[in-house]
Amino acid sequence: MKIFVCIKQVPDPNTTINTLDPTTKRLVRSSVSLVLDPGDESTISAALKLRDTVGNSEVVALSMGPASAQEAMRRSLAMGADRAFLVTDPALAGSDAIATARVLAAVLKKEGADLIFCSTESTDGYTGMVPGAIAEFLSLPQLTFAREIRVEGSKALIKRVIPKGYQTVESSLPAVVTIASGSYEAIYPTMKGIMGAKKKPFSQLSLADIGVDASLVGEAGARERVLTIGSAQARAAGQIIKDDGSAAQQIADFLQRYQLL
Repeated sequence: MKIFVCIKQVPDPNTTINTLDPTTKRLVRSSVSLVLDPGDESTISAALKLRDTVGNSEVVALSMGPASAQEAMRRSLAMGADRAFLVTDPALAGSDAIATARVLAAVLKKEGADLIFCSTESTDGYTGMVPGAIAEFLSLPQLTFAREIRVEGSKALIKRVIPKGYQTVESSLPAVVTIASGSYEAIYPTMKGIMGAKKKPFSQLSLADIGVDASLVGEAGARERVLTIGSAQARAAGQIIKDDGSAAQQIADFLQRYQLL
C-alpha cells in the first residue's frame, strides 16, 4: 500500500510572528526560521503507525514549495518516511490553495496513491481547502477529522471527531484522510534516523515533470487574491463568573445553553 502524506514547510509558529508583505500581500518567508509544519509531524506519525500495522506498505512524503523546503522533506524522512517528493518550480510562486491541490493531485495520480494523509490545515495559511480540493481533483472520497484510522481489505475506517463525541466512518480505497490536530504524538527523529534519511530516495520535480501547465498555477492561475490587509478586530471580553454560591449552576446553565452538557 502506498500511503502519501502531504506536508508543508512553514515559518516556525513557536518563534515567528507571521507578517504579510504590503506590496505582494504574501506571507514573508525570508529571514525567518522555517520548519516542517508541527501539524504535519503528527500526520506523518499517523501514517507511519498505519504502515507498521498494515505491513507491506510505504509512507511517501509529498510537498510543493521552494528549494529550501527540502529541509522539511529531510525531516520527514528522518522521522521514518520511506521516500519523498518535492515539487519546486519558479512558476509556482503566488499559487493559491486550488493550484497547490492541483499540483499535489498530479503527483498523487501519477504515483497511484492508495491513501492520502493531510493535516486539517496548515499553521500559516489556515485555509483548510487543500485536502478537499485534492479529493475533488482525483474524484476520491474524503474522510475528515480522523482521530484513529484502520484499513480492512479495500476499505478505510476512521473514528471521526464531532461536536458531541465520535462517529465511525468508512470509505473505499483510495481515499483522502485529514488527521485531527493532536490525535497522534509526533515522532522525533533519532540520530540513526537523521543519518539514514540521507540514503533514502528524494526527488525534486518540476511542473514539466508532472504535466501541469504553468498558466494554471502561480499568480497566473490564482483564483484567490488578497485585496487588502488590515488589523484583526479585537475579541470581545469573555464572561466572568464570580462564585457567590451560584457559580456551579451558572456554569451548568452556560454549558447547557451551547449543548455542551
